[in-house]
Amino acid sequence: MASTKETRLTDQGEDYQDKLYTLLSKLQKLAREIPPQYQQRISYDLLSSLAASLAQGAIVEIVKMLTEVQQVTEKHLFQQRVQFINKHKLEKQTMVNENKSSAELMAVDKRVREELRQHDMKLVTQLDQKVSDQQVTLERAGLPGFYVTNNPTEIQVQMYLLQFILKIGNNEV
Repeated sequence: MASTKETRLTDQGEDYQDKLYTLLSKLQKLAREIPPQYQQRISYDLLSSLAASLAQGAIVEIVKMLTEVQQVTEKHLFQQRVQFINKHKLEKQTMVNENKSSAELMAVDKRVREELRQHDMKLVTQLDQKVSDQQVTLERAGLPGFYVTNNPTEIQVQMYLLQFILKIGNNEV
């Protein structure tokens, strides 16, 4: 009886090893497809650790959930921006209908441009905060290569890693 149990454990271990090697191979293939300046930042050890995390499961689902949240957030922020612009278009049209002078219209245009710039800065800040929240979540989930950073190159590397995970999760590799 013990030999059957040992055989199952050995088979499970071999299945895990096969899965690990398959995932590592897929990750290496994906890493070769990105620009060289980012390839340099993705070591074999990072890919191996990432493959091990993927082999254990749950990571793909976490990344998919974060992707969905990101898309909803971006859509909401875009709608806020559109509403902001439409509100100001309506304001300007009202002024045109009231036959306001060109100087008054130019002053409103200048004010609106500045308000839109400030509004856009708030939106970018919200997106930056979302990125930071995602980095914290992924770091806490134990995903290799993820930590809080504002470094654009490191963020791009993390974005590539997320793309790899999603491609593997969707069996696109």
